[in-house]
Amino acid sequence: MGALKNSTAQRRVSPRLQNLPDDQRPYYGPSPKRTSDSAQNDAVAKKKPKVEKPSAPAQKSAPNAKSSKEKEKVEAQNGESETKTGPDVEDGGADFFAPDGRLTDENGVSFTARLKETLRLFNLHYLHFIQEEEKRCSKLANGTACCDDLKEPSRRPENDSACDDKRQSKRPDLKAISKMLSNNEILYPERKIGHVPGIEVGHQFFSRAEMVAVGFHAHWLNGIDYIGESRGKEKYKRYTLPLAVSIVMSGQYEDDVDNKEEVIYTGQGGHDLLGDKKQIKHQVLLRGNLALKNNMEQSIPVRVIRGHKCVNSYSKKVYTYDGLYKVVDYWADKGAAGFDVFKYCLKRDGGQPKLLSKQVHFIRGRGSKVQPEIPGLVCKDICNGQETICIPATNVIDVPPVAPEGLTYTKSIKVAKDVNIPSSAPGCSCKGNCTNPLTCSCAKLNGSDFPYVARDGGRLIEPKAVVFECGPNCGCGPDCVNRTSQRGLNYRLEVYRTADKGWAVRSWDFIPSGAPVCEYTGVLRRNDDLDSVSENDYIFEIDCWHTMNGIGGREKRLCDVSIPNGDAEKGFSKLSESEPEFCIDAGSYGNVARYINHSCEPNLFVQCVLSSHHDVRLARVVLFAADNIPPLQELTYDYGYELDSVVGPDGNIKKLLCYCGVDGCRKRLY
Repeated sequence: MGALKNSTAQRRVSPRLQNLPDDQRPYYGPSPKRTSDSAQNDAVAKKKPKVEKPSAPAQKSAPNAKSSKEKEKVEAQNGESETKTGPDVEDGGADFFAPDGRLTDENGVSFTARLKETLRLFNLHYLHFIQEEEKRCSKLANGTACCDDLKEPSRRPENDSACDDKRQSKRPDLKAISKMLSNNEILYPERKIGHVPGIEVGHQFFSRAEMVAVGFHAHWLNGIDYIGESRGKEKYKRYTLPLAVSIVMSGQYEDDVDNKEEVIYTGQGGHDLLGDKKQIKHQVLLRGNLALKNNMEQSIPVRVIRGHKCVNSYSKKVYTYDGLYKVVDYWADKGAAGFDVFKYCLKRDGGQPKLLSKQVHFIRGRGSKVQPEIPGLVCKDICNGQETICIPATNVIDVPPVAPEGLTYTKSIKVAKDVNIPSSAPGCSCKGNCTNPLTCSCAKLNGSDFPYVARDGGRLIEPKAVVFECGPNCGCGPDCVNRTSQRGLNYRLEVYRTADKGWAVRSWDFIPSGAPVCEYTGVLRRNDDLDSVSENDYIFEIDCWHTMNGIGGREKRLCDVSIPNGDAEKGFSKLSESEPEFCIDAGSYGNVARYINHSCEPNLFVQCVLSSHHDVRLARVVLFAADNIPPLQELTYDYGYELDSVVGPDGNIKKLLCYCGVDGCRKRLY
């Protein structure tokens, strides 16, 4: 976990604090108590500058392409006597593209936290529009084509400029961008030259729309993003505009050459967007092409983003920020298809982190990559075949390497003898799959709509107080979208040893936001029985009802759900207390979730789910992806402790430092 310095340190604990006031007891739900700082963070995030509607920048006239390797002298032809070199230092422009080393903004909010917040907002809009599209398709008598477009977005190029208005209106990612623009929710609405706060070299985006949402590359189609004369007239008045801020290399141009540290980039325009991406007409030295030339002459760096195929990404591409490059040369040339193109030689600035992404090649001529070997393998499958996917364990830290021990793996909840599980709740009468929220009784429990979309195998649109899934008495089948969390593991997980946090978990696959990762399993117990369990550090209290009602300082979640009458009401009189009644004990029995660590800026969230019965006191605990998670990134969630809330057997307050390592780390776990 994010707070371990050795393997014997305590992990997530839930000691019985009988002598501690209720308002100081720890809780372990998905939404920890908000501090004044977190409230301030939200306030800051909502203060977005007004975003003006984009207008076409005025461009200077430029000549057509010349012969190969003959550099254009546009200034001479335009009668310009000298080249502008940028503002004086006193204008503050000489270092406007250099990072200042700050990790937080002027309000103390982590730049990475603001980035995550914005991307989560984009994903929320995106999934809502996915749901709208799924509803539209289900209502059409002849909706095969539109539904196929929804399921196979890769068949239509992401940067398809020839889409008509009707087709574009069906793209949820573009709708999400429009929503954020209209709501002034873009993180950096003004184009920035150089590094962007919170986005480090190596950061990955999973669609061009994500880059637009944060203001990193402000156009979802064009490969060159630039500051035009109309927008940069005041701020960059001593520069020759337009100026390029970023380029995307994604293998769409057959004339590109990528040697990682030095690239030959083909200018924009003239290629077949609907076909094989080859050049079909001449390029001209305008807009982005002219901007790159101006960058070269004024020594202004450009952000380089490389795009690669990623079969698991919802856009089928992944875009990696590879740092700042300088344009050192440009020329007009005859392209491979015989048309005039502009080519730019860019060299990577020194002193930047090592490149992590691979070279980009013309995508029509390359094959697939080879599966890597597993170093430090100490156990081929910790679940011994119980899951449909093996979970290996690796250890390259200890000498000699050791495997995880002390756990009997169980993929489902075990129930203690004194805990009575309610009988199965009445189900819906849907047949096959639940598709109509107006007639499905389970959808009505979730606020008259389904909590999931079918995209990517099922994704939760947003965190809720509780999710009601279809159960054993429902008429639908196992592939119903409202059974998403019941399908077991969908991603290849690995338990691995860390140098300072004990065991941890990561995925070999890309995990889209809202996707269920795993359930937290163990022995379902009463909290009152925990006193007989000694030295147990793996207790997860089920605080679903408390989160729904904001009891014990918890932040209330979206609660447009209907709690049905029945067994759950029998114990509700006790639920006004801050202490949950039941917990999941993973001390001896548990699953892979037992090894997932804490983080102050996690990429997972905890969701209470009801499927077989409707008693919120005994809800299932499922971990969902809060972000689009790239392969090999550690999986984490917030354990939700309050500071000074854990007391040891001697009655003294216990303290445990946090080593999660994020910019916004609270430094202490409890």
